[in-house]
Amino acid sequence: MWRLRSRGCWDDAAALLDAAARGEPGAALLRAELLIEQCMFTSEGWSRAEEALRAAESLALDDEQRGAAACERGYLAYTATVLRVRDRADEARAALGRAAALIAPDSPGRPLLDFRRGLMAQHVGGNPQAAEAAYRRAHNAALARGDALLASSTWRHLAALALDGGEVAEARQGFAESLRLREEAGFLVGVAPALVALADAVPEAEAAGLMAEARRLYRLVGGVPRWLSERLAEDA
Repeated sequence: MWRLRSRGCWDDAAALLDAAARGEPGAALLRAELLIEQCMFTSEGWSRAEEALRAAESLALDDEQRGAAACERGYLAYTATVLRVRDRADEARAALGRAAALIAPDSPGRPLLDFRRGLMAQHVGGNPQAAEAAYRRAHNAALARGDALLASSTWRHLAALALDGGEVAEARQGFAESLRLREEAGFLVGVAPALVALADAVPEAEAAGLMAEARRLYRLVGGVPRWLSERLAEDA
């Protein structure tokens, strides 16, 4: 399943869970997560992701599972908002707030929730200070738990805030760590965004090489994430 997901084959990965997702809360939630991630990378498949999420919500048996489903609902609504498909910011805030009330502070699901609340604070709420605090909590927990994929995202977003603040060396280190973790994990669809981010924090000659590699990988995985298309076209 990871090999399919990491290469952007979300439909195929989700299909592996179809049977189990009919009755198992964990499988249903994982299937919804895959289809929601597909929405973020492709800006397509919204109805299917919504159906999968409703199914996961209906199967949740305890606060942890209900909280995890609420976290996914918040992320789906956030994704629709930032990609300008539909403004669902209020729904995203409400769902992530519900998740925070249901997921215990020491739960394995808490770091991801903190990260997503950081995304909302930064990209919807326009509050970089609150975003940094949330990212930092998620980052420290991800490193402590050995969650390489989440750590790759927290490194990148903390680095972006550092770059906005003029801390170029700190930003370069964070972007480089994000890229390293994604390459080591084999998260192929996530490597091009990491390359583009790093290109913004290095000298022009080095940036040109990073952008060329980003374009190559972008084509290799079928042009995802779609939100990179304009940036790569501009720099082509």
